[in-house]
Amino acid sequence: MAVGKILSSGPILLFLLYLVALVSLPADAAVKRYQFDVQVKNVSRLCHAKPIVTVNGMFPGPTIYARDGDRVVINVTNYAQYNMSIHWHGLKQFRNGWADGPAYITQCPIQNGHSYTYDFNVTGQRGTLWWHAHIFWLRATVYGAIVIMPKQGTPFPFPQPYRETDIVLGEWWNNDVEEVVKQGNKLGLPPNTSDAHTINGKPGPLFPCSEKHTFAMEVEQGKTYLLRIINAALNDELFFAVAGHNMTVVEIDAVYTKPFTTQAILIAPGQTTNVLVQANQAPGRYFMAARPFMDAPLTVDNKTATAILQYKGIPNTVLPILPKLPLPNDTAFALSYNAKLRSLNSPLYPANVPLKVDRRLFYTIGLGINPCPTCLNGTRLSASLNNITFVMPHIGLLQAHYFNIKGVYTADFPDRPPQPFNYTGAPLTANLGTTLGTRLSKIAFNSTVELVLQDTNLLTVESHPFHLHGYNFFVVGTGIGNFDPAKDPAKFNLVDPPERNTVGVPTGGWTAIRFRADNPGVWFMHCHLELHTGWGLKTAFVVENGKGPDQSILPPPKDLPPC
Repeated sequence: MAVGKILSSGPILLFLLYLVALVSLPADAAVKRYQFDVQVKNVSRLCHAKPIVTVNGMFPGPTIYARDGDRVVINVTNYAQYNMSIHWHGLKQFRNGWADGPAYITQCPIQNGHSYTYDFNVTGQRGTLWWHAHIFWLRATVYGAIVIMPKQGTPFPFPQPYRETDIVLGEWWNNDVEEVVKQGNKLGLPPNTSDAHTINGKPGPLFPCSEKHTFAMEVEQGKTYLLRIINAALNDELFFAVAGHNMTVVEIDAVYTKPFTTQAILIAPGQTTNVLVQANQAPGRYFMAARPFMDAPLTVDNKTATAILQYKGIPNTVLPILPKLPLPNDTAFALSYNAKLRSLNSPLYPANVPLKVDRRLFYTIGLGINPCPTCLNGTRLSASLNNITFVMPHIGLLQAHYFNIKGVYTADFPDRPPQPFNYTGAPLTANLGTTLGTRLSKIAFNSTVELVLQDTNLLTVESHPFHLHGYNFFVVGTGIGNFDPAKDPAKFNLVDPPERNTVGVPTGGWTAIRFRADNPGVWFMHCHLELHTGWGLKTAFVVENGKGPDQSILPPPKDLPPC
């Protein structure tokens, strides 16, 4: 009786309910809040000063830190003259495409003087991802790292490093990037390549006026360091190495891998790679270096960006040693490196590869030439999937889908190219016109999809890093030449294939990926070479709602930017 009396008294009951609520809440869930002010700032590199678009005046921008299970709230206020949107690259944004960020796909851009709050949960993901502007070429300077720690008390599945460092690889143009692109578009040709590559925004001492623009990290003899490496470059796949030191690859695109040791890594735009480096060499100064991989007959900015790994107590007067990077066209290294990437596939971190496929897609990647009355040559280079050059809409595709707005897109993107041909034979230079359209592919909720991406020799073969928003996928197969549906699937790795969000389609070859369409919404898929995306090498999947209460798109936030 006495107990009943005590429980019925209001404050104590409330306190007990509060305790129950505390116990049932995840212990480590937190809300991480950030303010991003998009502003123009004068920055000097390579003896050139110019205004660039930054976040909070930083280049690269601030790192976002969160834990698996956290809610992240980032208010973006745009003080720049350009429209802006920011993509949180690799975050799955479950049912919440409104926070994904690609302009005119999931939102209209944030206009000058306006704000938008990206509000999302980090669920079942940990590792290194990144964020970047997702409109025009503004990601040349608007980018930064995302570091997601495992849940409290969950160790890494590899030796705990003594310290960790973000290594963000980028590109630098001496001129205004948007003007460079406009110039190229006027000609209907590729714009000028960048003037330097950068490591954490700095090109390193091999470039003029760059002694003070060199990133250095200090290490202690015998300690192990985790490097979180991100390729934020617009148009170049990059080799990266540390002179005199091996690297152990332990994670790609925020998914743990079976560890392996290598002298260099290959990383495509959009990808991330975590490596362990042991400071076990003679104390000194060692260059970390990045330079492009390009095995097609195309021009790239071929100079080497450097940073310094410096042992504690070694004076700055000691000259650093350069690493031996693979040759710029070392296809054999690229293929053998990618072949070593495997999911950890442990009881804690399984690789749930779809074994049964509901929908098989085959997309050819091509370059083309279309008429352009305003271009100097009367034609312009374009790019296509299944011979369709994607036309950007003037309203967010996710809004058009959610509110059923007609006339914005059609859901008739073909599952295969209009006509089969010898995709990787002699270069084809005739009939290079493409069809234009805002055509998407509709995918049933929870169905399993296999997509084969096939490079073609229209004008030239080339490597293409493809990024799928809203999902990770398994890279079950890859090869050189034409994909053979009769023979190649027998060689697929369905046990421990690498799981990632951005995959390189090899030059003159193909890549097969699989994923389960369990995230409803409109999800962009595009080449992460900014040049090709601008030329139309992109499309989107409309993943339909499921029948369950938590299987449909969440309603849009009140502050979603208007078009």
